[in-house]
Amino acid sequence: MRWIGWLIGAGAMVLSCGLVAFAHDPDAPDLDVPEVTVEADRPVAASSQQFIPDKEYLLQPQGRPAQVLRLIPGFIAVEHSGGAGKADQYFLRGFDADHGTDVAFFADGMPINLRSHAHGQGYTDLNFIIPETIEGLDVYKGAYLPEYGDFSTAGAVNFRTREVVKEGVVQSAGGQFHTQRHLLMVSPTTDRVRSLIAAEGYYTNGPFEHDNRYFRGNLLGKATMNPSARSELSVTGTFHKSQWNASGEIPLRAVQDGSLDRFGAVDPSEGGRTMRSTGRLNYHYDTTSGGRFFANAYAQYYRFDLFTNFTFFQNDPVNGDGFQQSDRRIMYGGDIGYKQNGRWFDMDGAATVGVQTRVDHIHARLGPQVLRNPLGSTSDTDITEASYAPFFKLEMQPAPWMRLAGGVRSEVFTFDVRNRCQTCVAQASGTADSGLVLPKANLTLGPWLRTEFFLNYGEGYHSNDARSAVTPAASPLARAKSYEVGLRSRPWGSDGIELTATVWALDMKQELVFVGDEGTTEIRGASRRRGMEVGARGQVWGPVYFNGSITWTKAEFRNGDAIPLAPEVTAYGALLLRWPEGLTSQLQATYLGVRPLTEDRSIRAPSWIDIDLSERYQIPIKLAHGRLEAFLFVQNLLNTKWEQAVFAFESRLRNEATGVTDIHFVPGNPRMVMGGVAWYF
Repeated sequence: MRWIGWLIGAGAMVLSCGLVAFAHDPDAPDLDVPEVTVEADRPVAASSQQFIPDKEYLLQPQGRPAQVLRLIPGFIAVEHSGGAGKADQYFLRGFDADHGTDVAFFADGMPINLRSHAHGQGYTDLNFIIPETIEGLDVYKGAYLPEYGDFSTAGAVNFRTREVVKEGVVQSAGGQFHTQRHLLMVSPTTDRVRSLIAAEGYYTNGPFEHDNRYFRGNLLGKATMNPSARSELSVTGTFHKSQWNASGEIPLRAVQDGSLDRFGAVDPSEGGRTMRSTGRLNYHYDTTSGGRFFANAYAQYYRFDLFTNFTFFQNDPVNGDGFQQSDRRIMYGGDIGYKQNGRWFDMDGAATVGVQTRVDHIHARLGPQVLRNPLGSTSDTDITEASYAPFFKLEMQPAPWMRLAGGVRSEVFTFDVRNRCQTCVAQASGTADSGLVLPKANLTLGPWLRTEFFLNYGEGYHSNDARSAVTPAASPLARAKSYEVGLRSRPWGSDGIELTATVWALDMKQELVFVGDEGTTEIRGASRRRGMEVGARGQVWGPVYFNGSITWTKAEFRNGDAIPLAPEVTAYGALLLRWPEGLTSQLQATYLGVRPLTEDRSIRAPSWIDIDLSERYQIPIKLAHGRLEAFLFVQNLLNTKWEQAVFAFESRLRNEATGVTDIHFVPGNPRMVMGGVAWYF
């Protein structure tokens, strides 16, 4: 590991030198440089790659940061437990990614997914993100870029934080179900040090018979500076705390016979609490020869307690089947590398070499509980999980109509699991290590007639839970191979509609999945997913804009069985109108098609469509300082009855003699109106 320590030490030395240079230059003259805005299309390596600017998602209904993900073709995020607070359930490219197992999430390059989590592998809670602090989302599908590793099987999403806001904002909103949200965002300094401070408070009871009582508090502080004319240093810190009650996944049979309301609960003691604090540092130095040295580091402290009861009285007719999952961890890591732009063999190009590291120190526990009172332990472990990933990327342009990009990424994992519970049955412990070499290749042709064509291949993976990785004959890393062909076109010019079309396939080897709700492992066979997606976005005419997509996916195990919960058809459409009187209106619809709940397809989840209306209005009132804006969100405009998370498994109610296999679901929210006022100053 000496080379890793040397790399980190070198990065720290460069940062120190930059800070010293900045500190010893107090007499540097202030230069009045006018602001220049340059707009251009971002180069992409695949037809499915995109950047989503803030103007496209600030009209999303407030409450769930994951709402913005539906702007990504084929991406669906739903509430998972009958109440906000817990991480969402994510669907993308034929994956029920649960809480994040096969989609990698980042904030300014800092990983958000949590390895070997007490509740689920790759657990990703986005509720620590304040949506207004994000300037845009980088979206990558497939595993085609060497920069992204663990959990990026189906794709990766990076939330990019603003450096400053041009206007400070104080915002207050309220709505049905005692919902309220308050926001403060300001940039105290905007010159030598560019700063951002934001605070958010959110509360709702939800539509449930037993109040959700969900409270979320968020803080963010960020400072960006230039230690020298060629370098930039950014430091960001966040703090998140939340707690909630949940109605859980309820059995369909109880709703149909009238013994349970659609928004009722079998066990109203479900819920949880969590806390997360993060710190990250991003630094880069641009050389005089077209190179860039970069060094980034992050650290997180995390706490999580979840109280759940899925099967009710199936296993314990007296106390019920409630259980508690607890996670305590410290996580840290970073990356260091160098990118050089230049000309080789009479071709323009760029080469990047770097290494990423990550270490998780985890205490994870699972045990039965009644009314949130623990009754013992099923598993209790200390886990140290580390990864080291050197990567190389090369980009070349042999001709004006051809771009090549590719590279290779290597992954080395170490797992150390220690049993803290001597009385727990079949509690795994021990050490293991594993590694992968992952090639990537991308070809872009064009543009011809304002159209580019893309051909992509890449290998990716997700890590399995450490408690599975140390078992005999384990498969610690689940490899996936991705293939993609697509096009991107602007047939009516750069200001018109952009059209995209993609055909893709993804093959995944057998993997060993840790089932956190049971403390056991489950072997799943090799699988194949294939599909296509088409989308359109841009200005239709004058003040009218459109953004929409349709995706189709077929997901099966190699023996022909269906992959449970994998979406088959998804769609999204939004029509936006910018009125001349300062009013902006948006009507959007999200559709999730029928999907199998069991391998034999005998039980299927129904389709649903959710329609939302958003309005923002610039109030024409002259203020001594600033301006006012009013906004209104109507979620589920048609008040449709729909189901979010849907599962099929066996459970037993108190009045039943034996267990019954049934559909269990989380009801979709009814019509909900929320409005407020924002003061920009």
